[in-house]
Amino acid sequence: MILQNWWYTTLLNTKVDACSPLIENISCDVLVVGGGMAGLHAAKYLTEAGRKVVLLERNICGGSSTGKSAGFLTPDSELELGQLVRRYGSEDAKVVWSIASQGVDLIIQNIKKHDIKCDLLKQDSLFVGLGQKGSQEVQEEAYARKKLNLPFTLYHKEELKKINTGREYTLGIQYSDTYGINPLLYAQELKKILLTLGVKIYESTEVTEIKGHTAKTHLGSVTAENIIICIDKMKPSFSRVAKQTYHAQTFLSISEPLEKKDIKDMFPITDVMCWDSKLVYTYYRLTGDNRLLVGGGSALTTFSSMDVTPPKIIERVIGGLKKQFPILNHVEFIQYWPGRIDTTKDLIPIVDFDSQMPHVQYVLGCVGLPWAAFCGDYAARRLLEPEYCHIYCKYLKIQRKYFIPFTLQRILGKMITFSLNNIFSKYIQKGY
Repeated sequence: MILQNWWYTTLLNTKVDACSPLIENISCDVLVVGGGMAGLHAAKYLTEAGRKVVLLERNICGGSSTGKSAGFLTPDSELELGQLVRRYGSEDAKVVWSIASQGVDLIIQNIKKHDIKCDLLKQDSLFVGLGQKGSQEVQEEAYARKKLNLPFTLYHKEELKKINTGREYTLGIQYSDTYGINPLLYAQELKKILLTLGVKIYESTEVTEIKGHTAKTHLGSVTAENIIICIDKMKPSFSRVAKQTYHAQTFLSISEPLEKKDIKDMFPITDVMCWDSKLVYTYYRLTGDNRLLVGGGSALTTFSSMDVTPPKIIERVIGGLKKQFPILNHVEFIQYWPGRIDTTKDLIPIVDFDSQMPHVQYVLGCVGLPWAAFCGDYAARRLLEPEYCHIYCKYLKIQRKYFIPFTLQRILGKMITFSLNNIFSKYIQKGY
């Protein structure tokens, strides 16, 4: 396998131009720092509301976490619905779940309104359990969806074989109104739309520091009335808020095109996008050209402070998938790439203003494209319509309680603190 991001490969067949870096000192109403899913949606809402917007991106738009993801558009992320119900209770869980659901709708509305070509596929979600524990987790998900009056279909082992023929899956829950996209292409096409709307976009432009209302880069600066920061992998030197987020590393790989028989053997009725019940779960779906996109990782490297790039981990993930689907044994996987998603200690994003610089707002730790899309849009709304925040701000605020507080984080270190807090939030936490 070649160490190369497949989504970057697909850009070779498009007419997407790069934006030049910032090399001057300019001003605007609102500066958006970061051109991923959150930053692009924030910029779109602001410019449509009549604000003069500048967007700075250190790579290309979508070139970091957004463009390294699997392109799943589902409300599920690191926290399943059943885990949200345990943690928040039914009513609050429904509100939190709606954040990601609205994010899905926001992306789909953009695609349809602007006719964005990004390999959009309508694919039902299928969460499958492994063993007794996995079955229990799927049952809990079914119970939560029933409690919140959300539609689903529950499949026991033999019924599940008609939907997904994985050998060791014991139970599965399926629901609709979910999709798959090419996330990097979506980001780049959305960039083109923003340019036509008048947003000034500068790529290859990293913000090195913010002093007052001015964001400085290596070659220029932007002075703005308000600043929205939508970046990942924030350095401690950039802001004290960096202690609030950490990264989790995963891997993705893409196969050669599958034959129709192989697809039918995997998904007898129709293809679905799937993930299993393992702690470090395996996830997979088909692309529009019938390639199999597979993602996963390792418990030993998920919270590593250093990037891991050799193919051994994703090869193990692919090997495990081929055990579930022996018909894939002859299939070659041609490219793989590592990615680091940012997360908070309790797996819920941060969208909040800086207590010391109220003109600065952060969008951080969005695990999943729909979460990021909503949070970027929400940050823009919150800036222009302060009353809009009340239903969501208690979940997304910076100051919240964690299992292991920041005082102990200084002793245990960031990696251990985040891994323990993530596990606690996922499987134990009640309340917030």
